[in-house]
Amino acid sequence: MDYDVFTADRALAEAVDRHLDPALLDEARSDLSGLGRSAGSAQVQEWGRLANENPPKLHTHDRYGNRIDEVEFHPSWHRLLGKGVSAGLTAAWTRPGGQVRRAAGFVLWSQVEAGNGCPLSMTHAAVPALRTDPALAAEWEPRLTSMVYDQDLRPADRKAGALFGMAMTEKQGGSDVRANTTAARPLAEDGTYELTGHKWFCSAPMSDGFLVLAQAAPSEGEGGPTCFLVPRVLADGTRNVFRLQRLKDKLGNRSNASAEVEFDGTWARRVGEEGRGVRTIIEMVAATRVDCALGAAALMRQAVAQAIHHCTYREAFGGRLVDKPLMRNVLADLALESEAATTLAMRVAAACDAAEAGDENERSFLRLAVPTAKYWVTKRCTPTVAEASECLGGNGYVEDSGMPRLLRESPLNSVWEGAGNVQALDVLRALQREPGALDAYLREVGRARGADHRLDGAIKGLLTELADLNGIEARARRLVERLALVLQGALLVRYAPPAVADAFCASRLGGDWGTAFGTLPHTLDLASVVARARPVS
Repeated sequence: MDYDVFTADRALAEAVDRHLDPALLDEARSDLSGLGRSAGSAQVQEWGRLANENPPKLHTHDRYGNRIDEVEFHPSWHRLLGKGVSAGLTAAWTRPGGQVRRAAGFVLWSQVEAGNGCPLSMTHAAVPALRTDPALAAEWEPRLTSMVYDQDLRPADRKAGALFGMAMTEKQGGSDVRANTTAARPLAEDGTYELTGHKWFCSAPMSDGFLVLAQAAPSEGEGGPTCFLVPRVLADGTRNVFRLQRLKDKLGNRSNASAEVEFDGTWARRVGEEGRGVRTIIEMVAATRVDCALGAAALMRQAVAQAIHHCTYREAFGGRLVDKPLMRNVLADLALESEAATTLAMRVAAACDAAEAGDENERSFLRLAVPTAKYWVTKRCTPTVAEASECLGGNGYVEDSGMPRLLRESPLNSVWEGAGNVQALDVLRALQREPGALDAYLREVGRARGADHRLDGAIKGLLTELADLNGIEARARRLVERLALVLQGALLVRYAPPAVADAFCASRLGGDWGTAFGTLPHTLDLASVVARARPVS
């Protein structure tokens, strides 16, 4: 059944209304509704199914034995990626309010097939890293923010649009990128180098360019981890040395290619200063972490929408499932989790717009909000999707329902761009080294103080926890969870309908909640919570 995924998602649509300049709203609503109708159409949903069921294939050599290192995708993959690019999901940096508009579109399009979100995210996120080098940014940014999808492998200056990937992780280092051994040798004094080494994980290997970390040999006392731009095709039309060793056989995200790659005299241009590569590329990582939260919120929304839709029309035991008190409790609990995730992720996107416009308070807020949202929203995704699948009974375990694909996808965003412990430790670093980040966070949640006694109590408990930093690393996850729940509660108290805010505060902040979904206090207005989350009336 065709439907508009945007207008059916009240939490998402209201976040767009809330965070965008009124002068931009009519155009943004129109664009997002158009994308929502595409996302909810039978044709595009079929593209998603076909892209997932026909994963990419690696071709290392052509028929004559020449090395080509190309990835072949199903036509449906190209259709999805092309639609994402033309919808502006890589063009946020070129228009006012672009982060919020693009974030909402990313949530919509990720509900079709999450695999194509990787190149869209990487291309979007490469822009702030490239801006550390104005010359490189002037050359590449118009290509990355283009709304034209050009899939052919040609020199980037001969293309109408370009995509970017990223290669940071190595076998011996994992998240510890300072342990990387890929070496960079300068070729000239113009910032060109050649790279030699191996990357255990390269995102979107069919892209036109990549941001890569490598160890630069010391020059004038510098050296160390440095960021480089590696073009896929050189200016003269020859292929850069970019040897794809194999594609990863992943649990989910099957439509998207992720590769191991070898560099052997690979031509590269330095981005930023030698030895400052982590600081340079961290801008890209921060943007992709926001997308992890958005992508997880999208999966949760799609799973909950499927569950509520099924229970609205499925009759058993003498009535509709949605009217059964116990099932309604489960659905309401799932709907709360989904709305809280969407509301938090969109608030972070709005802060990105404000920070880009020069708001230092919002920039400080992001320092805590990004790893907190990335940690908590992605952690809640898998149990939410699993419970939503159970609402369909045995049908939810059958591939035709689409729920198994969502379930396989659900752990991904928690792992990519730094797993849970990495995010928790990043929060600790912000708390210990950047006091302005906590001040900005407390100002944000303080705007809701006095509106709900359970929220007030949770804020007080959080302050008590923050006052005792002894043994803080061992309880870092507990602290980040509290930071996330308090922030979600504050946002829902301010912006959500009373029934939603009341249910969230009673369960997540008031302590009246079991350890499984469907254990909300029976005195709450659960019917209103479910009705708000219903995708089609």
